[in-house]
Amino acid sequence: MKSFESLFQKINLDFSLFKEHEVVFLEAFTHRSAVNESSTIAAQNERLEFLGDAVLELVVTEFLFQNFPDKPEGDMTNFRSALVKKETLAKVARNLEMGLLLSMSKGEERSGGREKDYLLANLLEAFIGAIYLSGGYKLTQKFVKNFILVELDEILEHSLYIDAKSEFQEVTQGDFGITPSYSVLDSFGKDHDKTFVLGAFLEKQKVGEGKGHSKKEAQIEAAENALKNISEWKSLFPRKK
Repeated sequence: MKSFESLFQKINLDFSLFKEHEVVFLEAFTHRSAVNESSTIAAQNERLEFLGDAVLELVVTEFLFQNFPDKPEGDMTNFRSALVKKETLAKVARNLEMGLLLSMSKGEERSGGREKDYLLANLLEAFIGAIYLSGGYKLTQKFVKNFILVELDEILEHSLYIDAKSEFQEVTQGDFGITPSYSVLDSFGKDHDKTFVLGAFLEKQKVGEGKGHSKKEAQIEAAENALKNISEWKSLFPRKK
């Protein structure tokens, strides 16, 4: 059984921090659905997620500014986006088995909530918020450096910082002289767990489709799928002369 003590040992944080600030850390590990289902749980992790997101962005921005003095703003922005995106944060949370400690409703758990990327990413951000409130900036900085910034080498090695939407637009504008557009095709789910389905279009032709828990996520997936399927639709559009 995963325990908070084993988590703190794994990330090399003194467990006394948890004991002194137990309420904050338990809040970080409480999904909204658990509050809706229980009359005894009053707080969930969305406020801490909001705080943790801001602190994480500051730590990452400071690191990139100090360590890449010759890189322009655009490159550093892309590096930062790759480090703080949902997939990266979910990977870190999954490696630390944080999902096993997340309190959620039975329905959310049955739907695979402990393995959902967006829930794990939100959990990690809430945990960062809790570390910041209980241990301060330096301790938070240490955690981010040890468990998130270490992903940068792989991101740079495999060019994972290239934004799919930007790449898709470069391809379509460069080869066909067309700027892609995106349109909502569908949305479903409760307000706190809504999924959007968006299509990527060139003129009136749909060339990709994606899903996400925000329109931005769905646009990125739609662009990724359009790039993957370029051989299926490129013949529909004349190349620029």
